[in-house]
Amino acid sequence: MAITLAQAQAKLALWLAAEDAVAGGQSYSIGGRSLSRVDVAKIAERITHWNREVDRLTAGRSGLRVQRVVPRD
Repeated sequence: MAITLAQAQAKLALWLAAEDAVAGGQSYSIGGRSLSRVDVAKIAERITHWNREVDRLTAGRSGLRVQRVVPRD
């Protein structure tokens, strides 16, 4: 399944929003219950991934290269 530029941009925006949400606090407690958000490092990793995908798709590269090999004795 090929990812389109629009899809990659949407995913990047989603992860950037997640980073903003986590910036307000990693975990909190309400009425004796504790809730934790996803690890900031994981969010940063996904932002880097989707940013690279957006860059790749914007540049028009598919990421695949075809090379010809000629066996020799």
